[in-house]
Amino acid sequence: MLNYIEPVFRPPSEWQSLILQVTNGCSWNHCRFCDMYTAPQKKFRAQKLDKIEQDIIAAATSGQTFRRIFLADGDAMTLPFKRLEAICLLIKEHLPQVTRVSSYCLPRNINNKTVEELACLKALGLSLLYVGCESGDDEVLQRVNKGETFDSSLAALNKMKAAGMKSSVMILNGLGGVALSEQHAVGSAKLMNAAQPDYLSTLVVSFPLGKQRMDDSFEGSFKLPDQQGLFTEMLCLVEHLELNKTIFRSDHASNYLVLKGVLGKDKVAFIEQIKAALVRPETISLRQEWQRGL
Repeated sequence: MLNYIEPVFRPPSEWQSLILQVTNGCSWNHCRFCDMYTAPQKKFRAQKLDKIEQDIIAAATSGQTFRRIFLADGDAMTLPFKRLEAICLLIKEHLPQVTRVSSYCLPRNINNKTVEELACLKALGLSLLYVGCESGDDEVLQRVNKGETFDSSLAALNKMKAAGMKSSVMILNGLGGVALSEQHAVGSAKLMNAAQPDYLSTLVVSFPLGKQRMDDSFEGSFKLPDQQGLFTEMLCLVEHLELNKTIFRSDHASNYLVLKGVLGKDKVAFIEQIKAALVRPETISLRQEWQRGL
């Protein structure tokens, strides 16, 4: 139906959504752990508004019913407010049955917009943003060249909340390597406690194209924690989390241990599951290596 510049990525929860490619690639694209947009054809550029309108009309006349739309690629929120407003208005005009529009989001792209602008976008349907905070520890963020800090991430999450938008935050299990594992977990919990996001998920960092860039950032050698190390880090994270009603998921295919629930209601149960994975792994269901993926 629509022509995409491949590869296209989306959050797992958007599997039934119409993917509307309003940008190509990522405007930052310097994170040393990420290879999602490094292919030559994924050089960042904004899609022209007339092409976006053509795609929306094509979806509207396809005979399919879409309730949700995900704005791709990795950096749609870098678009100016006026462009995002125009896209949301086109969606309302041609696809009035859509109940939710969502997007990936870098914190810096929120800090360049006012609460009033974000509230306007929310009123037009753009109500959920997936924020790759990755870590709440400034040393880890600096080493992986995220271009963000604890403070910039928290400011963005607070601004979303003030505008009435929902936030879904991603933390990368293992991102600090063995050397910075504990401070990565503690710092990430501290950020989440301050922000109280609506959704929180953990993914295990992976390097399908190799980890040379990470090695360069970690004094020549980045060592990813083994399975037990990842569980120990997850235990540290959960123990330090003090959340009120955040929906928590570690069900992405990269995870060995699947956790689903609400924090803090299910905190004790999560801790028991993680401890079982550490000391009695035969008693619980863990993903095998062949079952894991990006």
